[in-house]
Amino acid sequence: MTTPAWEASGLGALADIETLTRRATELEQQILDLRGELAERDEDLEAAHAANREPMAQLNR
Repeated sequence: MTTPAWEASGLGALADIETLTRRATELEQQILDLRGELAERDEDLEAAHAANREPMAQLNR
């Protein structure tokens, strides 16, 4: 589709589509990064729970 035909289609300017596509890619990468950070924090939290489990069990005896 040529640029004038694309714009006439009501789909917006071609540059807008490119900008949105680039932004979507950036957001997808941000999601991946945040999921990785969340997984690390979950691991840290589980390690802290595991480290505290035995001392807490001893206190509760």
